[in-house]
Amino acid sequence: MKKNLATIFCLLAATSAQAATFDHSGWNSLLNDNVEMAADGTSSTANYTQFLEDRAALKIYLDAMSSVTREEFDGWSNPDQLAFLINAYNAWTVELILTAYPNLTSIKELGTLTQSPWQKEFIPLLGETLSLDNIEHDIIRGSGRYDEPRIHFAVNCASIGCPSLLNEAFVGSKLEAQLERMTDGFLRDRSRNRLENGNLAVSTIFNWYGDDFEQGWRDAETLDEFFALYADSLGLSDTDIEALSDGDMEISFLEYDWRLNDSKGPGQAENSNFISPLWLIRSNPLLGAAAGGLLLVLIGGGFYLIRRRRKQAAQD
Repeated sequence: MKKNLATIFCLLAATSAQAATFDHSGWNSLLNDNVEMAADGTSSTANYTQFLEDRAALKIYLDAMSSVTREEFDGWSNPDQLAFLINAYNAWTVELILTAYPNLTSIKELGTLTQSPWQKEFIPLLGETLSLDNIEHDIIRGSGRYDEPRIHFAVNCASIGCPSLLNEAFVGSKLEAQLERMTDGFLRDRSRNRLENGNLAVSTIFNWYGDDFEQGWRDAETLDEFFALYADSLGLSDTDIEALSDGDMEISFLEYDWRLNDSKGPGQAENSNFISPLWLIRSNPLLGAAAGGLLLVLIGGGFYLIRRRRKQAAQD
């Protein structure tokens, strides 16, 4: 009880503070209490049972985030903005899980045939009602402000296949060190990134978002060059690095583990890289336009065949 009161006190203090940046101390307390990092820093688990007990404190933090105006947000430095957005993504993901916990084994169960859980618009933020996809793909990746591929190791989708949920809040003043820590930890996890018979088998995150790692960040123009930046984390020898640079090392993508990153242990949810084509169409305008065009062609073709058969019947 004392712990819960202390957490709520921190969150209430954050809502009243008139600072140049946002106070994440309440979220920091929740993460300290409810997230356990592996000793080697490669993974973490979340105590969703305890998060449920602390849900009032989580709501205070989320409400404080919702009170931030776009004008206030735009006045912050880029590191402070990015830390805010990463924390928002992770905190609202936890809240989404709590809406059904403990009766789920994967975040994917919270989606439908036509809408992924990341496309649900339930987040009141910066004067709009947003989805998790809006935060990650539109604001972080799509705004052009941040040019930061390492966010893929910081935002957490509540699954074992995801990068760790960090047991502390991201803050602008140490964001660089935190992002580097998360990238190193994720790449050192041999269940998700490893050498296999002289080739690299890596998380399918690098397949989904490969372009983000090829935009010149630290001069990396290819996925191979990005991996070379983290040769030590991946356990690559000088020979491996040379093979990678020469294009002699094949890269394959491992199956994603969508089971919940629950401290009680994973359930039996299917591990799969499959994402509903309807989800993809909804999230990608080009795919949506192509699908719409194909549908029109099929409908037009159907009408043509019907009219042709009727004409032939009439002639007969």
